[in-house]
Amino acid sequence: MRLPKISSLYGRIFAIFWFTMLMVLIAVLYLSHLDPRKQHNIPTHEIIKYERIRDFIQNKYRDQNNIDRIIDELSRRARAAKPGRPSLFLTNSSGTIFTKHSRRTVYLREFRNFVTGVSGDKPKQRLYGHFLIAGPFKVKLANQDLLLFFGTKWDRPPPFLLRLFDKPFQLLLAVMGVSTPFLLWLAWALSQPARKLEKAAQRVAKGEFVVDYDLEKGMSEFQQTGKSFNQMVEAVNHMISGQQRLLSDISHELRSPLTRLRMANALATRKLGESSELSRVDTEAQRLEQMIGELLELSRMQADSHLERETQPISSLWEEILSDAQFEAEQMGKALHYSPIPDLSISGNPKLLMSAVENIIRNAIYYGKDQVSINILAHQDNLHISVEDNGDGVPENEMQDIFRPFYRVSTARDRNSGGAGLGLAITESAIRQHNGTIVASRSGLGGLKVDIRLPIHH
Repeated sequence: MRLPKISSLYGRIFAIFWFTMLMVLIAVLYLSHLDPRKQHNIPTHEIIKYERIRDFIQNKYRDQNNIDRIIDELSRRARAAKPGRPSLFLTNSSGTIFTKHSRRTVYLREFRNFVTGVSGDKPKQRLYGHFLIAGPFKVKLANQDLLLFFGTKWDRPPPFLLRLFDKPFQLLLAVMGVSTPFLLWLAWALSQPARKLEKAAQRVAKGEFVVDYDLEKGMSEFQQTGKSFNQMVEAVNHMISGQQRLLSDISHELRSPLTRLRMANALATRKLGESSELSRVDTEAQRLEQMIGELLELSRMQADSHLERETQPISSLWEEILSDAQFEAEQMGKALHYSPIPDLSISGNPKLLMSAVENIIRNAIYYGKDQVSINILAHQDNLHISVEDNGDGVPENEMQDIFRPFYRVSTARDRNSGGAGLGLAITESAIRQHNGTIVASRSGLGGLKVDIRLPIHH
């Protein structure tokens, strides 16, 4: 009969509990048959040996009619017998003991206990300490029907289970030894799906929204949890993709009325001539067009970026960007220095990662007076990128605000750029999607320092 597969967590625990209880019950029941300290049947080969001794005694004293003489002679033979020979005890049917062995009197109490406890005509045996008593065997001596018992020195060690039950500490160790493999197996069975779920959660934390159907296998409780987790990942995927497409669509649709506005402004300028009001309208329209262009760039970069993940060497992402940035800085009369790129790999969206670091570097080149320093190093499981310049910097109270969309600082650093305030917001969004952090602080060179931390792929 094939047992059904148990997939439930509680079902497995229940099965292991009852299996352990069954093993203990079997051990207890089986121990009663092994315990020589309890009265039990004599093995067949032992009965044959005892019956031969009985027949020998019965034949030897067949012609003797004095029971006292027989007992005395048996006692003398017992005292002269070699060690290891069984001791003999004679009783009548009422239990009166005829033995006169002076050196065996120490066992008379045990013998009396055995005689009073034995029932039936079938021979039994029982262990008292190190003395094993067997009997009764019917024997006829001096025309009397007597009962013959044998006493043997027990030199064998007690059975293993008996030693365990006699010593609780050893019993505890034995139970632990038997139960440990089952507990380890149970812990492994419980930890495997939990580890899969943990790894899936770590992938989501890193921005990798990938459905893992292995989570829906195993025990029913974890199957349901894995199914719910995959449904959550799919819902997040649809939500992020929908939000990014909505932003892209809105930005794209705004370009049509903006184009018509600029055309109308150009026609008005041609018809009415130049004026400060029309110039202001054209300037603001240009800024709005630039802002929409950056929004479209952001939406294009982020659209399904959480699904487009790959592992690439760090050098393939930023080596060319650093080289081009160094050449561009030299053309502007500025010095750009960068540290060697570590020989490591990183997992993520290449376009987002390249754009994020390039944006920070070009800002440093633009706002730095004549010096830019870039350091890239690996520490433990993270990649650290710091970009510093010796420009005017950012006020301390605005360090955290520069990563907000459309935020423009009050210093000349931002007034001269004419930017829409989306560059650092795009960078911060890209780094956050890769489970990283970006922090701005005062540079030792006097300007702004931007620190980026990204997890390294192993």
